[in-house]
Amino acid sequence: MWETPGKSVFKDQRVLSFDYVPPKLVHRDTQMKKLVMLYKPVVESNMSQNVVLTGSVGTGKTATAKRFCMDMVGYAEKKQKAVDWVLVNCRQRNSESSVVLQIVNHFQPNFPDRGFSITEMLRILRKDLEKRKLHLLVVLDEADMLLKKAGSDIIYKLTRFGEEKLDGRELVSLMLISQKNVYDMLDPASTSTFKRTNIVEFGKYPPEELRDIVAQRTQLALKDDAIDPDSIDLIAEVSSEFGDARFAIEILEKAGMLADEEGAGRITVEHVRAAKAEAYSSVTESKLVGLELHQKLALLGIARAIRGKAYITTGGAESAYKVACEEYGEKPRAHTAFWGLMKDLDMLGVVSAKKSGVGISGKTTVITLLDIPAKVLEDKMRQMLNPGR
Repeated sequence: MWETPGKSVFKDQRVLSFDYVPPKLVHRDTQMKKLVMLYKPVVESNMSQNVVLTGSVGTGKTATAKRFCMDMVGYAEKKQKAVDWVLVNCRQRNSESSVVLQIVNHFQPNFPDRGFSITEMLRILRKDLEKRKLHLLVVLDEADMLLKKAGSDIIYKLTRFGEEKLDGRELVSLMLISQKNVYDMLDPASTSTFKRTNIVEFGKYPPEELRDIVAQRTQLALKDDAIDPDSIDLIAEVSSEFGDARFAIEILEKAGMLADEEGAGRITVEHVRAAKAEAYSSVTESKLVGLELHQKLALLGIARAIRGKAYITTGGAESAYKVACEEYGEKPRAHTAFWGLMKDLDMLGVVSAKKSGVGISGKTTVITLLDIPAKVLEDKMRQMLNPGR
């Protein structure tokens, strides 16, 4: 039961965990450079710095923060400066006391979780930092959850932590990570400690950047030749709706697990489609409800023609549609009307129609399935076209 039927595609599945931070982050050089510029005075001039990271889910905010903090500690060691960091997930810890307790636990793991006020815990933290002659970078991930529940008083206390300086050194810097604009959630006193220019923005990843991210994780996580190049392209394509690297990595891992379950020894485009279908099966079902007859016939033809392939041309899709029409005794629509069907299905998010790229000669439009494996789609279309059977 526990054994993989064939050879596993994985060589190190841990690198597909959301907590894993690769040695180099793909397509986040701009954000890393800005963080270096902002926090360099912390190491070189004993100053504190407060910065906000903002962007949608899966845009690399937390991974970039972790990678930066690791690199910053290494840079400080070379400069013979003592710098450390601690990350607090404010979705899990959304009260002042629980946030401060986790920071104190970073230096005193057995510190009791009851019996001390916030003021007392901050005093203990100060003693720890002064004793170690250490500057601490506190990263508050999903900071909006803390601000929403507890307000910004703890932010103010941490930003003012260095008012009583030791040897002219600041003791604490802050980094707030949020999907929302946290400036609007801070009170005036806290806002005054953050410079409006100290914001690092993270945009959604376009398909070509998602492909590079998937390719990097593939190299780290999978054995050689354990995935088709078309499958990497398709993972990027199906994730690009959200620009979400986490979703892309999740699909890669799930596709690998499905390949192992079958004993396939290699991830194919069908495993990718199945992985996304599993994640978004209810979304897929809702997209298929209410399709008109010729949309169903077009999808039936596409599902048959695309089995085992990442893409087919519109010419191939139209030919398969005509065969499906003949099978069900329907007169196929003309070329222009068929193209209208494709545009409608593309807008519904069932298929993706886009201009061809590398690997296909000439300028043409190619069709791919995003949410559902070809075999599953074929079965569903047959059921919808033959409701009585």
